[in-house]
Amino acid sequence: MDVSVNIGIAFLLTVMAGLSTGIGSAIAYFIKKPKIIYLSFSLGLSTGVMIYISFMELLPNALDAVGQFWGLAFFFIGIATIGLIDILVPGPENPHDYEGIDAPTAPRKNNYLMRTGLLTALAIGIHNFPEGLATFASALSDVRLGVFIAMAIAIHNIPEGIAVSVPIFYATSNKNKAFFYSFLSGLSEPAGAGIGYLILLPFLTPALLAAVLAFVAGVMIYISLDELLPMAHRYGHGHLVIGGIVLGMLIMALSLSML
Repeated sequence: MDVSVNIGIAFLLTVMAGLSTGIGSAIAYFIKKPKIIYLSFSLGLSTGVMIYISFMELLPNALDAVGQFWGLAFFFIGIATIGLIDILVPGPENPHDYEGIDAPTAPRKNNYLMRTGLLTALAIGIHNFPEGLATFASALSDVRLGVFIAMAIAIHNIPEGIAVSVPIFYATSNKNKAFFYSFLSGLSEPAGAGIGYLILLPFLTPALLAAVLAFVAGVMIYISLDELLPMAHRYGHGHLVIGGIVLGMLIMALSLSML
């Protein structure tokens, strides 16, 4: 496939993954008290996809291309980078805490809830930036991998959209404002892809792309273990989550073996 076509598809997948936060926000329009317990299986599925791709595709390919030392170095740099982002964003508004989802049933003016929603939007925006790079770089390397990664990230972006929109909605009683800030937080993913495009593309070589994919694998492993799994277990049954993880891995194993 032509490189310019790959770039276009990579950007499209990143935009779709990022804007899925708007799906979570839209839930507030139809459900009086949003809960994400029904997403537990999907979050498990997303975890299985991310872990399988990282350990069975991205990291092995990187080790083959740049050697074990540099492949593992970039893998752990990816983990350290997303971990540092977790440390720097405010604890109560950290995306994996999903503060405000179980908000009061009656809308009311509340400056604290508004602040929580806005800080959550900012934190999720920062958190989503490397995810945008992950989707873009993966799709640039292999469109099929990019599609699966975009789907996995989109699934876990839905509850993030809820986490932003619900406290803002209860603070302002304004669904449009809640949707707007949730939508805005998702734009950081295509922004991450854009920065990745501007920085990486002029120097892109097979070795550099392999190093970036090892970095991406580290980012996705951290997200899976620190964010998706705790979130899935918090709102669902353990066996349901494990079933989703195994099914996600199985789907990836079958898909990658057939494509």
